[in-house]
Amino acid sequence: MSMHTLKCLAAALVLSVTSTSLMAEKTYTIRLAETWGPNSPILGETPRSMAAMAEKMSEGRLQFRIDSSNKHKAPFGIFDMVRQGQYDMGHTASYYYKGTIPNAMYFTTVPFGMLAQEQYAWFYYGGGMELMEKVYKPHGLLSFPGGNTGNQMGGWFREEITSLEDLQGLKMRTPGFAGEVMAEIGVAVTNIPPGELYTALERGTIDALEWVGPALDLPMGFHQIADYYYSGWQEPGAEVQFLINQKTWDSLPADLQEILRVSMRTAAYDMYIQSTHMSAEAWDRMKEDYPNVTHKTFPPEVIDALRDATNKLLEEEAEKDPLANEIITSQREYLQKVRKWTNISDKAYLNSIATD
Repeated sequence: MSMHTLKCLAAALVLSVTSTSLMAEKTYTIRLAETWGPNSPILGETPRSMAAMAEKMSEGRLQFRIDSSNKHKAPFGIFDMVRQGQYDMGHTASYYYKGTIPNAMYFTTVPFGMLAQEQYAWFYYGGGMELMEKVYKPHGLLSFPGGNTGNQMGGWFREEITSLEDLQGLKMRTPGFAGEVMAEIGVAVTNIPPGELYTALERGTIDALEWVGPALDLPMGFHQIADYYYSGWQEPGAEVQFLINQKTWDSLPADLQEILRVSMRTAAYDMYIQSTHMSAEAWDRMKEDYPNVTHKTFPPEVIDALRDATNKLLEEEAEKDPLANEIITSQREYLQKVRKWTNISDKAYLNSIATD
């Protein structure tokens, strides 16, 4: 081999190593918009936890800029901003965008549906992720589970609900499909951004509202206005989401895609257990410091009416859209299977040791 050839090979090797090194050191700045306000507990902590993990595992090759709703001014506009490329990612709730993509709502939660652990099993082992991809891919987006609040409470009410009649014309903030169900049985439903909820309840703009559970409700101060705190039916496993612009995702090297995927999944799980912990602490404090708060469950006739309305609306959605039918059928069939296990494990355990 000639000296010239050796020099050429050496130069090519140096160029290859340099190119590979530059690619490895390239940083990617991900702009993320969240529905939540600044310093929002649990919900706002989750994307920051995800970002910190991804930055650390990528050794700084992934960097994040997170804008809260006070910065971008569009708490319910995350879908459009990520789709249009104003942001690379979003942290929000899928059911907020039912008006734009009706089938999005099923990936947050469904009334009388799966608990958080059942829903995670459906997402990752029961075909949920593939169905979610069918819904979001045509819009140039990817969606990943972004954290679960667990079983949400049914809401804060100024007056006790003793019958269906008490709900007629009652002004209530409750979003998503649950809002449609409530409207079906006579409730005057409205959707108000989180930052305006306390004022709306205080001024009587609304008579009741549903937010999340003790962990997030206590800081909002609803217990200072409304005395009746109802257990839920509407969001048994409320999942928020990470939205990602497909072009942004495709621009990332495979190893960074995997780091981002793992970071999102880990942060989502951490939100679920953090929510459980903080709700336990908040409910303990609420019971001790605010004796005016009375825990209630809805009367059987109300639950029956809500279940009937839920099934009616789901059937209507399934009839008019093949993809909706596929999602609804998948969730129902999986729930029927997984609930049998839940009943003989968690439910049977709690019933057998009940002391109250």
